[in-house]
Formats: sequence, structure tokens, C-alpha cells
Amino acid sequence: MTQDVKEIFGSSGSPGGGPPAPAALAAKVRTLAPSMTRSMQRVAEAVAGDPAGCAALTVTGLAELTGTSEATVVRTARLLGYPGYRDLRLALAGLAAQQQSGRAPAITTDIAVDDPIADVVAKLAYDEQQTLADTAAGLDTVQLGAAVAAAATARRIDVYGIGASGLVAQDLTQKLLRIGLIAHAHSDPHLAVTNAVQLRAGDVAIAITHSGATGDVIEPLRVAFERGATTVAITGRPAGAVTQYADHVLTTSTARESELRPAAMSSRTSQLLVVDCLFVGVAQRTYDTAGPALAASYEALAHRHR
Repeated sequence: MTQDVKEIFGSSGSPGGGPPAPAALAAKVRTLAPSMTRSMQRVAEAVAGDPAGCAALTVTGLAELTGTSEATVVRTARLLGYPGYRDLRLALAGLAAQQQSGRAPAITTDIAVDDPIADVVAKLAYDEQQTLADTAAGLDTVQLGAAVAAAATARRIDVYGIGASGLVAQDLTQKLLRIGLIAHAHSDPHLAVTNAVQLRAGDVAIAITHSGATGDVIEPLRVAFERGATTVAITGRPAGAVTQYADHVLTTSTARESELRPAAMSSRTSQLLVVDCLFVGVAQRTYDTAGPALAASYEALAHRHR
């Protein structure tokens, strides 16, 4: 599933100067349509084309309107990034209200396309500060300590992430490599699984997924779990599917992540805080080797910064 696919959207309104189109949802439909079945495409096109009408329908009503099944409607909602049909319906109602009011479409929860850039800076700075505070307050330090202990003594560390979470996975592995640990970031789902097969007790596998439901991340973590590796899930959904294969769960903040965001922003910020905490904890535990390794890597690159 490509649930982490996000697309930056523009401010184009509907023809004739009417209310702006629900651009974010339309962008998701365009991006994800190739991966959908034809029946799911009918559902997606219906909600993007008439959010007000679809918001008034039950799951049964929307299934009848599109000639599909209730299960297809729910699967489509999840593929578009919503936990279930109820969440999609609430979002559609919000979009319909926005259209009727004539407000500019939103880029994030509280930033509109016509906001001055100074307001954008202030709003994003405030939002990210709150995200970091929420993540720090909710982070289970016992679980974090256990993950640190496992990683500090691991023979090998594999990290799985797709999309924006894949960038966070790369950030973590680069840090671990600089302190002399063997770490790999896998964004290719096939490669992730084939590498997970090689893991065993004494190894660590880390899955990063905001939704907790990304199949391309869950599958290699499951394989690593079954092979006896210590598994860690970094997720915004502590009850998500990924946690059933996790020995340790590190929860990120979810309160300020808009369902119609153009890109993972607050989720990425909270993930970076968690992986930084994990890295620093590992560096503390392995300082006798981590310190010299950091110094050596700094010296090796110093001439490139002069």
C-alpha cells in the first residue's frame, strides 16, 4: 500500500470563480488511482468530485451510489489515508463547509494558500514546537531505554521506512554508522524483506510508520520478529498493526497532523526527535567506541568543509 504518498497541491479554484475545489483530496486521488482497483477508483472519484453529497451518505449509501460494496468503500478510505469511513466522512463534511464559506483552501490544518509568508513561518514554528513537546511528554522512556540497550549491543541494525518515514530511517542509520555500528536503511520493500530473513537473535529491526499500517514496513518487521531479532516500532498509532510485531513501541505525536496535509510535517518532526533520542542513548552506552569513531569521521571529512 502506498499510504504514505503525499502530494503538494496548488490553489486552483473551480471554473467560473466558484468555491475552491477540494484540491488536497483530488491530489490524493490522482496520485493513488493507479494503485486502486476500478471499484475503488469509482469511490475515490465520487468523494473528490462531490464531498458535500458524499458526506451525507452512510457507508452503505456511498457503496450503492458507486455500485461497489461497503468493504470497498472502507478499503478506499484507508488507502486515501483515513483510519475508516467515519474519518473520511468527517473530512468530507469539513471540505464541504470550506467550499460553502468561500474560504481559501488550506495547505495544512491552519495555513491557507493566501497567508503571508511571515504568518506561515510563525504558524509552522509554533506547530513544530508543540509537536516536539507532545512527543517528549508522551514518549515511554522505559521502552526507549530497552530499545537503546538492544541497539547498543546489536550485531546489526536494520531500519524500515517508506516515503517521509524512509528519510527518517536514513537519518538514523547515517548517525549509527558514524559511531561505528552496522546499520542499514531499507526503503525498497523487497530488499527489506530479503535482508530481514538474514536477521537473528542479537540483531535489531526498527520500523518507522506514522500510520502504523504501512504494509511495506510491517512485512519486513514481521519477518525480523519471526527470526528472533529485537523489534522496535516508531509510530503515531500505538494500536496500529505494526505494533503486533514490535517488542518495543515508541510513540510519536499525532494530534496536529492534518489528514489533508500536502506532506508529512509534524509526523516527520516527531519521528526525528525519537530517532535522535534513540541515537544519543546508544552513543552514551557505546561511548568508548562511539567517541573515537565520531572523531575519525569528522577528521576524514574536515578538509571538505574548509
